[in-house]
Amino acid sequence: MLAVRWYLRYAGSYRDVEELLAERGLVIGHVTVYRWVCRFTPLLIDAARLCGPPA
Repeated sequence: MLAVRWYLRYAGSYRDVEELLAERGLVIGHVTVYRWVCRFTPLLIDAARLCGPPA
């Protein structure tokens, strides 16, 4: 989820997120990050909607 959050928050590329994870000792390919983004972004959007209307 952290990788997905970084991708969505900082608008980097999948390879940028891959490098950030590698700096932290996780060897994850950019294609895996892409798959995670496709899978978990709708869940994050739904969770954000549950927080209530914008102020």
